[in-house]
Amino acid sequence: MGAAAPARLAGIEAAFPEHRLDQAAAREAAARLFAGRLPGLERLLAVYDHAGIASRHCCMPLDWYLVGAGFAERNRLFLHHAERLLADATRRLLGRLALEPAAVDAVVCVTSTGIATPSLDARLAEGLGLRPDVERTPLFGLGCAGGILGLGRAATLARARPGSRVLLLVTELCSLALRHADVSKANLVACALFGDAAVAALLSTEAGGPAVIASGEHRLPDSLDVMGWRIEDDGLGVLFSPTIPEIARRAVRPAASDFLARHGLAFEEIDAFAVHPGGAKVLEALDAAFALPPEDRALAAAVLRDAGNVSAVSVLLVLQRLIGIRPWRRALALALGPGFTAGFAVLEQLR
Repeated sequence: MGAAAPARLAGIEAAFPEHRLDQAAAREAAARLFAGRLPGLERLLAVYDHAGIASRHCCMPLDWYLVGAGFAERNRLFLHHAERLLADATRRLLGRLALEPAAVDAVVCVTSTGIATPSLDARLAEGLGLRPDVERTPLFGLGCAGGILGLGRAATLARARPGSRVLLLVTELCSLALRHADVSKANLVACALFGDAAVAALLSTEAGGPAVIASGEHRLPDSLDVMGWRIEDDGLGVLFSPTIPEIARRAVRPAASDFLARHGLAFEEIDAFAVHPGGAKVLEALDAAFALPPEDRALAAAVLRDAGNVSAVSVLLVLQRLIGIRPWRRALALALGPGFTAGFAVLEQLR
């Protein structure tokens, strides 16, 4: 019996909220929000100037973030905007692929910035016209690594059932997690970096597009306090260690090398990279670790500049651009998230 056919990535579509926040306006708003409450504020505000971000999309207008809201209200807004953005991205993706929603056999839905029970995929199903028997796999808590880990899970499902169509849905509405009571440096940095967006992708062994030939992850021991959420009375509190760039520089390449070796691959066989632009310092660290091709570093930097850090969505925005921008044979996609976890996927342009 021959090897199972690989899952192929038929396409990726993105959707963004209507409000666009200029970084200079975000800096001014942060100065007002944290004034008199965070020592050394003027010095710390320099993070806005060096983040590598020109603007980003947010669910709500700027004035809303300055007034503040409770967790219940923010989560209600998360459900509303997440459903709308995911539906928009999915309809455009299926339309481009000339597929009806009933053609989807399974859904993998990824988020870490809001709570939904029933899950987002269930809330979307009827409005989109998905079949009642569509298999749903909601994934929560993967953070910035969720786009790559979700891609890997979706590819595994598609490969296990040749010919099936697996819809990958990823949304992160990071701006809605802003807590006025949190006057930590980590919260200030998060406010300088994070934006909102959603993506939809389709995988199938019978699709065109690059094949996902390997996927995996590596969790660093004793690293639970590096990145994530703290559950506070008024919502999700950001956990954001200043050691992240150093970890990216020191630990991710050896983990990637081990991952590639397990799949019979080596770095010499990788000629393109789609990396999660978590911020200017993280991108710099990944460049130092992997010696990224200049065009691939520029691509990740462009996504950061135009959309900010959109957590799990970001690396898929990079991958979307990479697929159409230049020829390559094998690409390594990677992102870092809570756990502390590196997620990997290798995509190949089949001949």
